[in-house]
Amino acid sequence: MDSKEIALLKSKWQLLLQNLNNRFDSELDLQGVLFLIGVQELGKGYRQFSKSEKGDLMHIATCKLLSQYGYYVLNGIDVDGWPHWELMQPLPPLTLREQDLLLKQAAIEYFEAEIFG
Repeated sequence: MDSKEIALLKSKWQLLLQNLNNRFDSELDLQGVLFLIGVQELGKGYRQFSKSEKGDLMHIATCKLLSQYGYYVLNGIDVDGWPHWELMQPLPPLTLREQDLLLKQAAIEYFEAEIFG
């Protein structure tokens, strides 16, 4: 990504956060957005989740987001209704900053297509 693309991504990310923060009366960051996506993808509504379940929800969100780029595919739903994903191709080596940008871009695309679209 060049500097113009990064600036546009940051602008779109801030708009998304503003929208979500207003909607949920909260101060979300990337981890909070991943949690929301995980809850949405689980499809059972919000409830109290254990620490382990919160980690699982963030994993579900990450897989869902990266499935937009062909890295994961939904493998099925278990008996408890939790989705399971299969890695289709390994991610290229990315720095933490690059991982952060990739997830933010994917989250923006997710909300544009799945929620706000």
